[in-house]
Amino acid sequence: MKRQITLVAVLGVLSAGCSIGSTGPVRAGVPASGLREPGSATHHAQLYFVSPHGIQAVTREVDTSATPQQALDLLLEGPDAAERARGLITEVPPIHGRLVAQTTDDAVDLHLPTGVAHMTDGSLGLSQIICTAASAQATHGTQLPDVDVRVYEQGYGTPWTVRCNAAGNVVPVPEPDLNRL
Repeated sequence: MKRQITLVAVLGVLSAGCSIGSTGPVRAGVPASGLREPGSATHHAQLYFVSPHGIQAVTREVDTSATPQQALDLLLEGPDAAERARGLITEVPPIHGRLVAQTTDDAVDLHLPTGVAHMTDGSLGLSQIICTAASAQATHGTQLPDVDVRVYEQGYGTPWTVRCNAAGNVVPVPEPDLNRL
């Protein structure tokens, strides 16, 4: 009997000490907002800007799926206020003429209105352009490191082919060795 009384006393103390009172609905503010309607889609463009740590991808919401040309047009506008507040800048030099990106099934043909020598003075501007164009093409079913960007410089007939790796670095694509085929 003494044991039962002790057990009842312990259970009474434990249940009283748990500090859980009865609760009902609690007002916590306005209902959730910003949720998309079922079936609605959001589209994004990935742009590459420069941070103190190197090249960095940022995502911007756009009305429709961005083509490489549309993404480059956004890039040329520079970072928006929120991106600038995070310390992002652009090193894309002023471009005199139209920067044109045309897509094929597996690549982006990038036509520069000037020679690369006039665009690269140790800056990351050309990398920003190439990675932004490749990223827009990658959203159409290919991974970023697999998108070829064929760069056509004004004054040169033969393009050179590069890719943008996942870290935002531009790497050359070696020409196939036709003797090994």
